[in-house]
Amino acid sequence: MPESPADPVEIAPEPFTLTEPTDEEPESKEPRSRTKTIVLSSLLAVSLAGVGIIGYAGWRIASQKDATLTAPSQVGALKLDTSDNGKTTADYLQTALSAEVDLDNAIGAVYSTGDGKDVLFFGGTTLFWTPESDLDTAFDLVSDDQGAVTGLHDVPAGPLGGTMKCGTTKSDGTDMPVCGWADHGSLALAMFPGRTEPDSAKLLQEIRAAAQTRS
Repeated sequence: MPESPADPVEIAPEPFTLTEPTDEEPESKEPRSRTKTIVLSSLLAVSLAGVGIIGYAGWRIASQKDATLTAPSQVGALKLDTSDNGKTTADYLQTALSAEVDLDNAIGAVYSTGDGKDVLFFGGTTLFWTPESDLDTAFDLVSDDQGAVTGLHDVPAGPLGGTMKCGTTKSDGTDMPVCGWADHGSLALAMFPGRTEPDSAKLLQEIRAAAQTRS
């Protein structure tokens, strides 16, 4: 007898797998990708911040390095002392600073208002890589057998920027304010006998505005 046709084979609607089914779900790759993105973003942010800091430092050096200092004949009520004694004192201050700090140019001046409150001003120009550190070193020049400059602290430097500090030293047994500034192109100190420290800091800003220029 002829054989009856075989029952038709049913084809599953979905493809079969070559491995045994398992209850474990495949490990998600999303957390790894997310972590990698966060790390890369962080590194990029740090790199950009570093570039920004370096760029700002370079701009600041470039904008301050070409400075010129002069001794104006008058700054407000202060008048330049052109007497022999004034010139001798100014030359001494200029020479003392130049002996300790390598400068391209140096100046010294004595200013007076006629009331005995002379201002002794001296400074110079060159490229200063570490202005604040150089200013701290320059304050040591003012120290003498009566004592060092003490109580140094920051004061507003004014529109020309950089760093400005004030402290006190002894002169004939009394406190005398000493203030100075430094940026990447200039450094200067001034002594203010008979004045208060706040008045001295303000007066140094006025002297700086009149004495310092940048090309």
